[in-house]
Amino acid sequence: MKATSVEIIEQLKKAGHEAYWAGGCVRDMLLGIKPKDFDIVTSAKPDEIEDLLEHTIPVGKKFGVILAIKKNHHFEIATFRSDSGYSDGRRPDAVEFTSAEKDAQRRDFTINALFYDPTQDRIIDYVGGQKDLDEKLIIFIGNPEERIKEDHLRILRAVRFRNSYDMQYHPDTYQAVKKYVHLIKDVSAERIQEELNKMIMGENAGRAFEELFEIEALEILIPELCKLKGLAQPLEYHSEGDVWDHTLKALDSLTDEEGDPNPLPAKPPSIALKWATLMHDIGKYDTFEAAEDRIRYNRHAEVGGQIAKKVLNRLKFPKKTIDRVVWLIERHMMIEPLFSMTKGRRRHWFLQPGFEELLELYRADAMAIEPKDLSIYEELRRMYRHEIAKLKLMPKQLISGDEIMEILNLKPGEKVGKIIKDIRDQQLEGKISTAKQAKKHLKEKYLPE
Repeated sequence: MKATSVEIIEQLKKAGHEAYWAGGCVRDMLLGIKPKDFDIVTSAKPDEIEDLLEHTIPVGKKFGVILAIKKNHHFEIATFRSDSGYSDGRRPDAVEFTSAEKDAQRRDFTINALFYDPTQDRIIDYVGGQKDLDEKLIIFIGNPEERIKEDHLRILRAVRFRNSYDMQYHPDTYQAVKKYVHLIKDVSAERIQEELNKMIMGENAGRAFEELFEIEALEILIPELCKLKGLAQPLEYHSEGDVWDHTLKALDSLTDEEGDPNPLPAKPPSIALKWATLMHDIGKYDTFEAAEDRIRYNRHAEVGGQIAKKVLNRLKFPKKTIDRVVWLIERHMMIEPLFSMTKGRRRHWFLQPGFEELLELYRADAMAIEPKDLSIYEELRRMYRHEIAKLKLMPKQLISGDEIMEILNLKPGEKVGKIIKDIRDQQLEGKISTAKQAKKHLKEKYLPE
C-alpha cells in the first residue's frame, strides 16, 4: 500500500501538481507507528485527479475528495481547500480550493496537520505539529472554540488522541473541550459509535473512558455506565474500589501481559469483547441489594445484557456485534458452574462460537479483582485446551434437517435447528452414536404417542 501511494504522488507531481501524504499517516510515522492508511493531499482539482488516475470514485467530490483505487488498495485524495462555515456542526457549507498552508490551517489538531513528501523525504509543517508531537501536546489549530463549533465530534477526537497516544492537553484545548462538551449530543449516533470504537480499541482505553466521565461526556453518551461510579462492592471480595473502578481495570486487563502471557483468544480482543468487558457489570446498579450477609447483585448478568442491548442499539451498532456482546454479558457468571456440569454439557459450551471470548472476559474480570485469583481461569483454560483438541472435529451429523422434517412432518424453521442441536448434544453426552439411535430419540421425544 505504501509503495502504491508513492506511485500516485509521483503521477500527480509529474503532471505539475503538489502532492503529499497528510494527517494521520504522517503523525503515526513520526511516532513510530505503522500507518493503516495513506491519505493524499494535492493541488490538483477533483476533475484533474479523475483525468490523471485510471480508477476513481467521486465519494466527496463537492468537498474536493476523490477515492482512488490502485492495485486493490483504496486511497483518499483531497484537493487543498479552506472551509467556509459549518452550520450543521459537521460539514463545511462551502469549500474553496486553495494552498497547502491554508489546508493545514483548517484542520483540527496540530499533530494532524503535517504533510510529508515521500519522493523527497521532506516534512511540511505549517502549524508547529512536529514540536507538539515531541512535547506530546494536543492543541487545536487556531481558536479551539471555533474548531469545536465546526465539527462537534472533535471533542471526542481530542479525548481519543490524548489517551491513545499518551499525550497531554494544551490548557486552552482542554477548557474548550469541557465548555462545549454538551455539543456532542448533536453528533450522529453512527459517528459517535465510530469514534468510541477507535477509543475502546486503542491504547489506554480505561483512562479514555474515565476522562469521558470527568468531562461529563459519558453522561450524554452512555448514562447507564455513569451509575457504576460510586456503586459499592462487597469489600471481602473486591478491595479494588467501586464497580466503576473494577470495570475500567477489567477493560485494561484485556491487554495486560502480566496477567497472562498467552490468553484466550490469542488474537487481539474484538470490538464485541471490548464492549462486553466495559459493560459486563452494567446491570449491577439496577440489581443492587444490601443483603444481611453482604452486598449482592442477583441476576445482574441477565439485566446487564438487556441494558447493553439498549445502549448498543442507540449507538447504531450492527446486530451481529450486539448479539455477541449481549451473549457474553449474560453468560459471564456461568464460567465457574462449568466445573459442576456433566462432561457432555461442558463440551456443549466449549463448542460455542463465543466461548474463547467468554473465557477471556472471565480472565479480565478476575484480573480486576483485588485480591487477584486466576486459579479457576487457569484450570478451566487447561481443561478447555485439552477438550477442544478432541472436539475440533465435530461429531458427524447423524440425521439431516430434511429427514427430521419428514419424520416429524415439520416445515423449515427455528424448531428444526433446535432439534439438530438437541441431537448433537446427545452425541456429545455419549448417549447416541448412530443414525438409528438418533431417529429413535427423535420419535420418542418429539412424536406424540
